[in-house]
Amino acid sequence: GGSGNYPAFYGLVGSGMASAAVIGDIFTSPSGEQAYRVAKAVDGGAGILWSFGNYSGDVMNFGMAEMRLQGEGIDSRTVLVTDDVLSAPKAEADRRRGIAGGFYVFKAAGASAARGDALNEVERLARKANAHTRTAGIALGGCTIPGQGEPLFTVEHGKMEVGLGIHGEPGIRVQEQLPAAEIAELLVGSLLNDAPTDLGGEVAVLVNGLGGIKYEELFVLNSSIGPLLQRAGLRVHETQIGEFVTSLDMAGCSLTLHWLDDELRPLHDATAQSPAYTRIGPDVQAVSQVVGAATGAVSSIGKAVQQFADSVRSSSAGEAAQGVPGEAGKVARAAIDQALTAVRKIETELGRLDAVAGDGDHGAGMVRGMGAAESAVHEFGGTARESFTRAGTAFQDVAGGASGALVGAFLIGLGSALPLIDNEVNAEAYARGVANGLATIQRLGGAQPGDKTMVDTLTPFVNALEKAAGQNSRLAEAWRQALPAAQQGMESTKEMVSKRGRSSRLGDRTVGHLDPGATSMYEILMAFGKAFDEGK
Repeated sequence: GGSGNYPAFYGLVGSGMASAAVIGDIFTSPSGEQAYRVAKAVDGGAGILWSFGNYSGDVMNFGMAEMRLQGEGIDSRTVLVTDDVLSAPKAEADRRRGIAGGFYVFKAAGASAARGDALNEVERLARKANAHTRTAGIALGGCTIPGQGEPLFTVEHGKMEVGLGIHGEPGIRVQEQLPAAEIAELLVGSLLNDAPTDLGGEVAVLVNGLGGIKYEELFVLNSSIGPLLQRAGLRVHETQIGEFVTSLDMAGCSLTLHWLDDELRPLHDATAQSPAYTRIGPDVQAVSQVVGAATGAVSSIGKAVQQFADSVRSSSAGEAAQGVPGEAGKVARAAIDQALTAVRKIETELGRLDAVAGDGDHGAGMVRGMGAAESAVHEFGGTARESFTRAGTAFQDVAGGASGALVGAFLIGLGSALPLIDNEVNAEAYARGVANGLATIQRLGGAQPGDKTMVDTLTPFVNALEKAAGQNSRLAEAWRQALPAAQQGMESTKEMVSKRGRSSRLGDRTVGHLDPGATSMYEILMAFGKAFDEGK
């Protein structure tokens, strides 16, 4: 997953824990290419188990890596961590995000693999550990991304955020700040109200600091937790107090309960040795192991990832046929140049928009991805088709996160639908390409119009461009006619409630702000239009 959460995730690589961790930038998932390379480096022939928090960027990027591995005959599975009870109701538990409880999932999987269990058994026990784990947390202040002058969010004096994330997101709700004993009651109550049924009365307890809470304060909090659990009829097998999943310098903490039974207890107690966590278990020997970091896209978007992989393979086949470069290729590369210039100008604003409900890195990711796209297309040249597909691949590899996967997919989808021969590229060809780009990101991310995403910018634009292209084969003119529809689509997101990604968990708190993805996509379309106009 992303960095900024140490000791998650690379602090948990070692004997009896994970074989490797794939690390993106601050609060940003690594790219699918990074995940693929790391998996190939540690594959020992018995298969790969990925495990990570249920965040869209991780799901998409690790999902693409998993499909590549499976295409090469490498058995690859994913177990998503979904322990945060406050991020979605019990009836929608599969939508919950993963926070500190992931520690117990990684520990169970690592211990199972270390003792030589087959991949099927490692996966089963990791899923069971996730099903037996619940977490809830609070925040008293936001964290500050390196290089930024202000925290991602602030908490009014005397208030606290309930239902924190680990990427600098604000909580699900705000309430009056409570003393430690009452915070303990709030957290324990939230977990017990959501407790798994018929699992017995023995639990492991994790009191986790988010980076800005002192250990002494965690000890004070824990002094009230034990008696509350005892009164609820639970036996505490072991309590861990410290920093296991942080969020840079966020002033916050979380409580995790992990229900144990005869299968999970030996895994919890097994020997492990890593930079951030060491335990000498009953086995008293350091053993080596495997785990991974990555995707359960296979459930809700596994099929979408497969379709995306197929589209990439088909576009690669088109490139192998060697298209005929011409003026359209030069214009396509100019469009990428203009897009880079555009996102650089609004990098700070995109970050501000993203910080409303996310981690504030959207602007930086867009600049990073578009810079890689520009370098890739100018290094290789080629047709418009080749230029956009190469740009998309480079964008995905470098940008990371959900936006990296989606914007890269849009560029690949656009390019793969264009003709092999530049002389055949016209307004109607671009209309088909943009429509294919939209369809590709919808297959990958599942968003629909009204969900407050870049789809809200693209959908009206595609409809308008198809109509304009049918009336005017000149690309620059057709594109110019369609841009107002894109602008209206972008502006409509201001009054929408987010239904996708991290921000979807904040509900009405997202109203009144433009969606950063919808905004950056509009700027890209505007930049493309400028290049088309200059190249007419």
